[in-house]
Amino acid sequence: MEKDEIHLRRLPAAAPWGPHADSEFHGVDFLPEDLSEAPVETGMRVNKKYSCLPAEEKGIHIINIRAIEDIGYDQHESTLLNSLSKNPDADCKYGLYFRDGKRKVDYILVYHYKKSSAGKTLARRAQQNDASVRSSKQDQPLPGKGVQLEMGESETHMDYHEDDKRFRREEYEGNLVEAGLELERDEDTKIHGIGFVKIHAPWNVLCREAEFLKLKMPTKKMYQINQTHGLLKKINSVIQKITEPIQPKVAEHKPQTVKRLSYPFSREKQHLFDLSDKDSFFDSKTRSTIVYEILKRTTCTKAKYSMGITSLLANGVYSAAYPLHDGDYEGENVEPNDRKLLCEEWASYGVFYKYQPIDLVRKYFGEKIGLYFAWLGVYTQMLIPASIVGIIVFLYGCATVDENIPSMEMCDQRNNITMCPLCDKTCSYWKMSSACATARASHLFDNPATVFFSVFMALWAATFMEHWKRKQMRLNYRWDLTGFEEEEDHPRAEYEAKVLEKSLRKEHKHKETDKEKLTWKDRFPAYLTNFVGIIFMVGLTFAIVFGVIIYRISTAAALAISSTPSGRSSVRVTVTATAVIINLVVIIILDEVYGCIARWLTQIEVPKTDKNFEERLIFKAFLLKFVNAYTPIFYVAFFKGRFVGRPGDYVYIFHSFRMEECAPGGCLMELCIQLSIIMLGKQLIQNNLFEIGIPKMKKFIRYLKLKRRRSLDHEEHMKKKQRYEVDYNLEPFAGLTPEYMEMIIQFGFVTLFVASFPLAPLFALLNNIIEIRLDAKKFVTELRRPVAVRAKDIGIWYNILRGIGKLAVIINAFVISFTSDFIPRLVYLYMYSENGTMHGFVNHTLSSFNVSDFQAGTAPNDPLDLGYEVQICRYKDYREPPWSENKYDISKDFWAVLAARLAFVIVFQNLVMFMSEFVDWIIPDIPKDISQQIHKEKVLMVEVFMREEQGKLQMLETWKDKDKKKGENCNNHSPRLSRSRSGSLSSCHSYPLDV
Repeated sequence: MEKDEIHLRRLPAAAPWGPHADSEFHGVDFLPEDLSEAPVETGMRVNKKYSCLPAEEKGIHIINIRAIEDIGYDQHESTLLNSLSKNPDADCKYGLYFRDGKRKVDYILVYHYKKSSAGKTLARRAQQNDASVRSSKQDQPLPGKGVQLEMGESETHMDYHEDDKRFRREEYEGNLVEAGLELERDEDTKIHGIGFVKIHAPWNVLCREAEFLKLKMPTKKMYQINQTHGLLKKINSVIQKITEPIQPKVAEHKPQTVKRLSYPFSREKQHLFDLSDKDSFFDSKTRSTIVYEILKRTTCTKAKYSMGITSLLANGVYSAAYPLHDGDYEGENVEPNDRKLLCEEWASYGVFYKYQPIDLVRKYFGEKIGLYFAWLGVYTQMLIPASIVGIIVFLYGCATVDENIPSMEMCDQRNNITMCPLCDKTCSYWKMSSACATARASHLFDNPATVFFSVFMALWAATFMEHWKRKQMRLNYRWDLTGFEEEEDHPRAEYEAKVLEKSLRKEHKHKETDKEKLTWKDRFPAYLTNFVGIIFMVGLTFAIVFGVIIYRISTAAALAISSTPSGRSSVRVTVTATAVIINLVVIIILDEVYGCIARWLTQIEVPKTDKNFEERLIFKAFLLKFVNAYTPIFYVAFFKGRFVGRPGDYVYIFHSFRMEECAPGGCLMELCIQLSIIMLGKQLIQNNLFEIGIPKMKKFIRYLKLKRRRSLDHEEHMKKKQRYEVDYNLEPFAGLTPEYMEMIIQFGFVTLFVASFPLAPLFALLNNIIEIRLDAKKFVTELRRPVAVRAKDIGIWYNILRGIGKLAVIINAFVISFTSDFIPRLVYLYMYSENGTMHGFVNHTLSSFNVSDFQAGTAPNDPLDLGYEVQICRYKDYREPPWSENKYDISKDFWAVLAARLAFVIVFQNLVMFMSEFVDWIIPDIPKDISQQIHKEKVLMVEVFMREEQGKLQMLETWKDKDKKKGENCNNHSPRLSRSRSGSLSSCHSYPLDV
């Protein structure tokens, strides 16, 4: 037979389906008998990679192709054999199954193709394939080159790239078929220029990959879960009855009394597992995970490339790859599915008061996303007691505001305290009583209860972390993740490309290229760029905050010139509010910019695996966004009013702008305003408005595009879309990093400066109730279904949370000590008060200044603005009076208060840290009942295997006994009988062994 000769042979009906294992039939195509007699009118060829027709066909023709690689790689010209049914859409449930209606679609690959060039080359390709005999492989050009000679130069260049991509797709899909997957193509879609490859994993492939991945699957063995007894049982039953209305109506959420024993899947031990329904043994989430693992490790090696699906996506060979949603979630006559159930019981604002169906979320989206929503649920639940205590602290401040002696003294106009000017020249003297409203408002947040609340929130953070660890262990047990260890991930596309580039350079220099990898020398320019970039971004943030400070100073000076008394009295509130709004806008803009910069800086580092990439991206993004969000707050809390100087000797910026001062009541009220506006604005605008508005806008743009297409091709768009077409129009899943990041920044607002804003947990709680349903709706209705990823914890985010919890203790200690007036009040009460009360505290905190000591050109232009001549004005500081020998020097009171503040920081920090560690120690990480259940599972598994071994031994003994008896019976037969049965003596020693 000639090298390129093609033979048609008929196989019997019982011939096995699928690509043959031997070399002669490797990668062959199957044709139904009736198709073999049809004339080839359009150059129809069989694609070697696509799955066969159902086995009910009686006869098959096989095309044995010797020079298989010389056949053209025009995917769009090939005719699909699986699309010949009369009602294909109904049979395949609109894209959820192959055209035969039996094989489920587990994964989708999407690619772009050019229909115009296909029409031009179709006839020529058909003539070449039918009329000419192909030469050997060495004499043929690469696919896509020889056909384009008649076209123009530009079109040839464009089609060359298209043919190159098509060539790579052909090879990659061929390798997928060799790996055991079954493929089916669909280019006859409503989206022009888009082709879809449907992938199905047959049973043997699922079993093989489940064994490779060590997936734990439920066995036939069931055991009783330990139940509580006595008083605990009654309490649990009462709690279940009370919480029944807020439980989601899903089967997975009901309390279980029995559980199936799980064991890593093994093909040798299939008898352990319940395989009565093979179609549902591996759910859709597991099937898509298995297919994705095959897609990642299957390579395309032509032209020295080694590419998995991630590289092919990055290079544009495929435009998308995703698993399918289970079906529609709304509309009439929608079949029940998990997606619809999630939409009704989880992704709806009407069920905001219900628990989340976490087990169903995990079943549909996988463990990693399930853990995120479980963590978000635990965090939101823990915010309830924190919110209640915060409200009580706030109400305590409201109830005692009229009993607060310092604020009463400030509001008492009879004291007639004249304050020094807030700015040079244009500002005049002012009465302390004009700051009465600010002083009263400060007491709402600056009272003894806030100290208790700071201690409470530090212990709350420790308790929350311990509670989450216990919850995580329960979920690990319930989801069969105990003993799960993450394995080394496949290298990323960019890493492989860099390694390839490095190996090609060495190969060009005739050097060894075995086991190439990127070293720190290769990454040094990227590391240097990262360092410089991060320093620059942090410096940019500081520069913007400094610019806002200049704005505040200049605006305050401008408003002080106002002719109206009301304008002068509201200077501080106006300046603070406008500056905070500017800060908020800048923070929101820089958040988006820093997110893109962090991604770019991580990409140029070229991390090896996706896990390394994610961890480095999280670290950079968190660092930049943390600095961006908290720098203005840190300035108000710890720097504003600290480096002002004194009247007659003020500190100036650029020799013209005087540094800002705190209000007479302290900077805590301003810190509260700053914190509340930034936190609420960030949550409302960035977290909710952006998350709702941007997807709606993108959806509206896609709708307009589709509407334009409908007007061009009305009949085509009247058909119902396939499932994979609908999912292609959804937004791709971008990872959980943005979701975690906004919650971590919020956790910082709740814990870091809680001493200045006790209502922060309440606002966080209200935001999270909306956030859970908003994220749920986004995952169910707006995004393509993500690939399920196994994970047993929330990864690096847990360490970040612990770090914020530790930092919160230190920051709250400094806020109470240095920002609030809590320590000066205690010092005055126990050291300087004459009658043991707070009377005289305001006067004690104010120093005196003789107006004759003003520097030239800094005195007020209108010294008689108050209606009388001022000789002595007051300012907030601990300094010696002008009649003292060391006038305006720092007084002893300042050092006494500073010592008390530092002592408080040390005592508070160590005490709260000790209490947090005590809470951490006293609460075990693993609940006792879960540890007992895990131990019970191990014992039961050992028993199962011991029984199996005993059964094998007993069967072997029985077999030996029967063999001995049969041997004796055979020897006792008559010679004639023995001769007549001599041909079947071997049957005396042949028994089936069924374990």
